[in-house]
Amino acid sequence: MSSEPAGARSGPGDHADRLRWNAKYAAGFVPSFVPHPLAIQVFGSLSIDLPDGPLAELACGPSGAALLAAANGRRVTAVDVSEIALGMLGAEARRRGLDQLITLVHADLSAWRPEPRSYAVVLCTGFWASAVFTAAAEAVAAGGMLGWEAFTAQARRSRPRLQADWCLTPDEPASLLPPDFTLLDQHDQGQKRQLLARRGRAAGAVAAGA
Repeated sequence: MSSEPAGARSGPGDHADRLRWNAKYAAGFVPSFVPHPLAIQVFGSLSIDLPDGPLAELACGPSGAALLAAANGRRVTAVDVSEIALGMLGAEARRRGLDQLITLVHADLSAWRPEPRSYAVVLCTGFWASAVFTAAAEAVAAGGMLGWEAFTAQARRSRPRLQADWCLTPDEPASLLPPDFTLLDQHDQGQKRQLLARRGRAAGAVAAGA
């Protein structure tokens, strides 16, 4: 297991989200490590067409998706603002013997940026900011998958503390996909919306595989 310390530009410090999530995870929270349904789909029925390469999971928390990807032999970059959540994930990865495949990154997503076109899968299931989505889409390699889940604006009716810019507008996130992505699915599930999309393969890769 490796941990990537957040640099001066990405360090969460006393970020409100860090304090809020640390408080939640420190208050007797017991993670289930059950993979998110999007991760199960990506590494299940859709895995046959995935290119080689790692997973980046953003706002991962104590993630079952990261563990699932590592169990499938993929390297994982797991990013979260809460060092307590990352500690839980790291401890479970060590227990399962997967720690050598997972890099923990303690960072604020508004400042941290992945390398462009460097991940076979980018997954985020608990966070929304349009700029982060744009950067995440850019990080997907040719033929790779982007999976996302976030609250819709409707959620604010029962969760008044949700800020409007934390919620999806009616056409998001599909409307923000770059033109070389194919939308595989976007649907609402309760107060949240899920998206799965695939980046087109490079012309050379298509020709080689023809």
